[in-house]
Amino acid sequence: MTGELYHAVLGDRALVSVAGEDWRRFLQGLISNDVDTLAEGELRFAALLAPQGRLLFDMFVLGTADGALLDVQAARRDDLIQRLAMYRLRSKVEIAARDGEVSALWGSGSGAPGWLRDPRLPALGWRGYGAAAPASAIAATADDYDAHRLALGVPDPARDCVPDKTYPIEADFDLLNGIDFQKGCYVGQETTSRMKRRGAIKTRMLPIAFDGAPPSPGTEVLAGELRAGEVLSGREGRAMALLRLDRIEGAELTAAGRAVRVERPRWMALEDGRG
Repeated sequence: MTGELYHAVLGDRALVSVAGEDWRRFLQGLISNDVDTLAEGELRFAALLAPQGRLLFDMFVLGTADGALLDVQAARRDDLIQRLAMYRLRSKVEIAARDGEVSALWGSGSGAPGWLRDPRLPALGWRGYGAAAPASAIAATADDYDAHRLALGVPDPARDCVPDKTYPIEADFDLLNGIDFQKGCYVGQETTSRMKRRGAIKTRMLPIAFDGAPPSPGTEVLAGELRAGEVLSGREGRAMALLRLDRIEGAELTAAGRAVRVERPRWMALEDGRG
């Protein structure tokens, strides 16, 4: 969808509040992005990782007057609250589910009052937490937003990642402003920093294009007879795939017997030095 402004409620997202006098120190030692400098009204993208460095939860962190509001996967909100509570120990912090809708606004225009630019990629649009949609915005669905996300080649952790199996760099968190490599220690930081520092990034999520309906999730992507990866979420003509970078360059790729091609997004090419 282009040329207009679209608005959709994201029913698969939910909110968690983190407050109390220790909230900033508490989150700073846990998640992949910096909150020491997070200002009220500022939105950042981040992850909570397992100690081994694998992705457990994605989140957007919104600075509030008395703490932070986490925009998380609705189906896993209770699991996240339980995980955060495990780390609370003696910290003076309050963690609770919060009522409220998460919405997305995208397309042409400059957003609207109360809407926050998506910190991953400007082209994704804006996120809203109780903000009114502009009168000119066209009502859309969460599925429309997913098509917009996929067209830009941005992974969706809820659809494309297996908790405690996927590394955040494989899901492009490092290219989508989801990791601060300058901050101090956090859970899983050592593995994440080592992968980036040593250039040990062997697989990444990339969009693939093809004719017709998407191959089923989990379908192998082949480079000749060699396994080059697997298909993740998709729709007509396009899908995300987790691909081995050393096997896709210049290769003729297939999935379920059909030709597929990698369409590396412009934002990724610029970020990783290929642009």
